[in-house]
Amino acid sequence: MGKSDILIVGAGPAGMVAATTAKTYYPDKSITIIKSIKSGCIPCGIPYMFSSLKDPSDNKLKTDALEKKGVKVFIDQVISIDSEEKKVKTKNNKEYSYQKLILAIGSKPIVPPIDGIDKEGVFPIHKDMDYLKKAIAQIKKKKNVLVVGGGFIGVEFADEISNIEGIKVTLIEMRPHLLLNSFDREFSHLVEDKLKKKGVKVITGARAEKIVGSGKVEQVDLSDGRKIDAEGVILGIGACPNTDLAKDAGLDLSSKGGILVDEYMRSSDPNIFAVGDCSCKRDFFTRKAVPVMLASTATAEARVAGANLYKIKVVRENKGTIAVYSTYVDGLVLSSAGLTEENAQKESFEIITGQIEGMDKHPGTLPGAQKSIMKLVFSKQSGIILGGQVSCGMACAQLINLVGVAIQKRMSATELETLQMATHPYLTSSPTKYPVVLAAQEALKKE
Repeated sequence: MGKSDILIVGAGPAGMVAATTAKTYYPDKSITIIKSIKSGCIPCGIPYMFSSLKDPSDNKLKTDALEKKGVKVFIDQVISIDSEEKKVKTKNNKEYSYQKLILAIGSKPIVPPIDGIDKEGVFPIHKDMDYLKKAIAQIKKKKNVLVVGGGFIGVEFADEISNIEGIKVTLIEMRPHLLLNSFDREFSHLVEDKLKKKGVKVITGARAEKIVGSGKVEQVDLSDGRKIDAEGVILGIGACPNTDLAKDAGLDLSSKGGILVDEYMRSSDPNIFAVGDCSCKRDFFTRKAVPVMLASTATAEARVAGANLYKIKVVRENKGTIAVYSTYVDGLVLSSAGLTEENAQKESFEIITGQIEGMDKHPGTLPGAQKSIMKLVFSKQSGIILGGQVSCGMACAQLINLVGVAIQKRMSATELETLQMATHPYLTSSPTKYPVVLAAQEALKKE
């Protein structure tokens, strides 16, 4: 039997960061990782394996640095957990004991019950380098590709595949607009227009009902009666927590999926932690379970777990998940954090919003300057920020991180109006027209 003080199941971003953090806080403890996939990949980089990266293998997620630090890494699959004996059993009939166990077993792609979904040419998105390389090679041979799902990953797949000469891309989303889970409609229109200008056929308000073909995909029938020619179908409709192992071990699960954990990522068994996509996420404001699956969230959870395995060393103040997203579509950058206006209203928050337009450099005539749009959502009575959305140039991603910090620290519109910041002509908007400040000011006018 293999012995390890800290045993981690899974070697995605969450598993790797958990190992690194645990090694930092508990250097005398032995750490072992068991991963079921020989060659993993960087999850956020998967769409860019189609065209942006010269070689899909450049998106490989490596464990070399961990192994150099003394972390043992084995390729195997854990099939059962004996929490009383504190040991796991693997597919290769091996057993490993542990003092503390971290489950970083991720998620699995959602495969909807569509007639014909099992035909050749349909590709769910698995985080397996060998699988993805084969899928990409096959997709590149197609003339017509349908991407199902208009969330972040679906939009990014459509954008990337449309860069490949000779392929016509159709993107279908069942909701009225793309990216509606994370953006209000004025931002959804921006990405829809961008994709259409690139030649992507964008269809919203419809779903795939049947995949037609004699063994292989030839056509997809939609709920609105349209028939789309396609030899390849990519399922970009999201994923669900991988919880079978935890369920069989008797751990408590959320009614909406995910392993139930406390603020320190401890499951119902105090010696078993769960981080990343497999763990339940609770909204920062409502505490409701939310299907947020982001590497950034996973690594934040992994740092909390890794630091607090034996004692509470890092007190967690962020008692909920702030969904902070960014996406890039052919030069268009969109970012979002917290609640959108539409989602805040659905949760019955009384809100005020501030929205402004400007330029992301100053003066706006500088080379590479782009139009920026910033929208902030505040609680009307308290003035506390609930969410924000922004579209601009490459500074967009860091700007939304500022909004994320403001949400986490529950900053008010007045505090943001008086924000002190660093600016530079090539790097930011003008200090006289800084987007966060002006959007806060616009909201305050409505109090």
